[in-house]
Amino acid sequence: MSNSSSSISQFLLLPFADTWELQLLNFCLFLGIYLAALLGNGLIIITIACDHHLHTPMYFFLLNLSVNDLGCISTTVPKSMANSLWDTRAIFYTGCVAQLFFFVFFISTELCLLTVMAYDRYVAICHPLHYGTLLGSRACVHMAAAAWASGFLHAVLHTANTFSLPLCHGNAVDQFFCEIPQILKLSCSHAYLRETGVIVVGVSLCFGCFVFIVVSYVQIFRAVLRIPSQQGQHKAFSTCLPHMAVVSLFLSTGVFAHLKPSSNSSIFLDLVLAFLYSVFPPAMNPLIYSLRNHELKDSMRELLAGFF
Repeated sequence: MSNSSSSISQFLLLPFADTWELQLLNFCLFLGIYLAALLGNGLIIITIACDHHLHTPMYFFLLNLSVNDLGCISTTVPKSMANSLWDTRAIFYTGCVAQLFFFVFFISTELCLLTVMAYDRYVAICHPLHYGTLLGSRACVHMAAAAWASGFLHAVLHTANTFSLPLCHGNAVDQFFCEIPQILKLSCSHAYLRETGVIVVGVSLCFGCFVFIVVSYVQIFRAVLRIPSQQGQHKAFSTCLPHMAVVSLFLSTGVFAHLKPSSNSSIFLDLVLAFLYSVFPPAMNPLIYSLRNHELKDSMRELLAGFF
């Protein structure tokens, strides 16, 4: 039986397990990940806000990234936890629309922020004498605002277009949250092409950001290798390698999840990929960025010492 989108009042999300015991295990796992993300990102936000030594462009963008990561993981994980705890699959139609909008908003903003952070590192290492001029406080605010605005417009385009399609294949979503490829699977085959134009815009945005990041880091590595002292090279790499790790994980899993053929993919693979690009980065970014950043770690220790 086919359904139109106007007759659907709720969607059914994919459960992680069939038994209550495994559902409870999933709840505990997601609770631990969510609390770790809240603690890590919250600690970075408070540390940067409270320590005036960290009021620099690099940490300003890192603060924005942490705020974005909190929003991203809060869009998907709490609902999945609630469904596991109450042994249900349902999400209201309006809830699904809101979840998809905010998820695309935060994911798109993350990509834009990562691109801006690559530019920050490029200027800091390749043009250090012009760093204060090119990345003044006003320029940083404008770039951060542009990243958030780009994410918002991208989310509006995708959400409006996705939920304007007639749905002919029921309301069961093969994912633990409302994701564009899974919603499109429910649409009528002739209507699927209407999303093509918006997908092209999204892919162009991702490709443009990816090319900019790659070119920036090629120039960065060439400049770093010309630094005569090993200590200088180590300091430069310590600020760049965490960013590269975050970008690589985020882009590789996210792009593969959205560009792979839907007909040939398994539900398990879809779940793993969605977890890797939607849940894993927000939880791991604080660890990745603070692991090799001694300045940030020292500030965190001082902050925690003040509380205890």
